Amino acid sequence: MGQGICLILALGAAPAVAAEWKAPQGCRLEMTVQQRSCTVAQHYRCEADAPGDQWVAYFTQDGLVSQSRIDAETRWMESTDLVSGITDRLDPEARDHASLSTLLKTGSDDFDFWTQSDTGERLRHIGRDDMTGTVEIDGETLDTTRFTLRTFAETGELLIERSGTQFVSRSLGRFFGGVETSTDWTGETQETDDSPMRFIRPGEPGFGSTTPDYDCNMQMVGLTFRIPA
Repeated sequence: MGQGICLILALGAAPAVAAEWKAPQGCRLEMTVQQRSCTVAQHYRCEADAPGDQWVAYFTQDGLVSQSRIDAETRWMESTDLVSGITDRLDPEARDHASLSTLLKTGSDDFDFWTQSDTGERLRHIGRDDMTGTVEIDGETLDTTRFTLRTFAETGELLIERSGTQFVSRSLGRFFGGVETSTDWTGETQETDDSPMRFIRPGEPGFGSTTPDYDCNMQMVGLTFRIPA
């Protein structure tokens, strides 16, 4: 389950120069994940964070577009959309926080919590994750899940309704995106596929690469950046 920042990017612009990304000082890059939808993710941890916290930085052909941090239960602690410059943070008080351990133990997890942006906007997120099976991708054994998620304004208005599939890595303690359908308050529907394609460890070719490898020949790409949780 995760938060969505939906962007439509025209890929006619010149791609960013290929580079090897370095984690911030005091942090360690653990894995680079090449994904569908012309995105590549850098997964890293920082010494100053609470045990179990981890970060992900997303790159497109236009460069770094999003960063987020989750905790050991994969709750959305904070997320920054680097295109708009807006950061959202988890409200510590919740009717039912998301829980990876509950999902893995029981096969399902309901959640109902709030986030607040640095602009003052508060959003309520209500949904459910269900385990559906297992799959192997690039040598990694992943659990498959199905999710539903509704995001409401503080006034109670339904803003976004999403459903689809995701992947869970027990060894890494995090979610990865999958295929989903998202409908906003205007009735516009978008289908995206952010499935992982390659998991690249330290010392392997492509580790730290900021150049996405998959689906980049599409004229328009719909990106849904999900903070795995």
